[in-house]
Amino acid sequence: MLNNIIAINIVRFVLLVLAQVLVFNHLNFFGSINPMVYIIFLYWYPIRENRAIFLLASFLLGLSVDIFSDTLALHAFSTLTIAYARPVIMRFCFGVNYEFQTFTFNNTTRIQRITFLALLVLTHHLVFFTLEILSLSHILLLLKKVLLTSILTIFVCVLLSSLFTVKTE
Repeated sequence: MLNNIIAINIVRFVLLVLAQVLVFNHLNFFGSINPMVYIIFLYWYPIRENRAIFLLASFLLGLSVDIFSDTLALHAFSTLTIAYARPVIMRFCFGVNYEFQTFTFNNTTRIQRITFLALLVLTHHLVFFTLEILSLSHILLLLKKVLLTSILTIFVCVLLSSLFTVKTE
């Protein structure tokens, strides 16, 4: 069972990096908006797994995208930030249910899961574009990029999640 979880996460990691750098980095909606779908790895990662391995995997995920995108560790920093903040975001979205050992995404509502994904994406994009622009004089550009890229990323991630999540009913 444990080896199966590790294998699934490795396959997800590799496929998401490849999808991001080969497909999604080359989609330029409205000239500059590219969905960052690799973030869904942090959404799909098992909740009760080793936190140190999760932080390392998140950093390596962002660094892998950085290497292929030539973005000077912006993805690595942003991904590590949301990996570190993930428990706080989960507590906010799922409340006290998150604290129980039996917590699973199957016990939550679709709205809670989308809110969790949206907060991960918004946090990532806020950190990423703040570091990319690095100027408060361009605050409107920053907000525009965060908002538009987040909407597109959330939409694509919800589609991917719907396609690749097993229904248990």
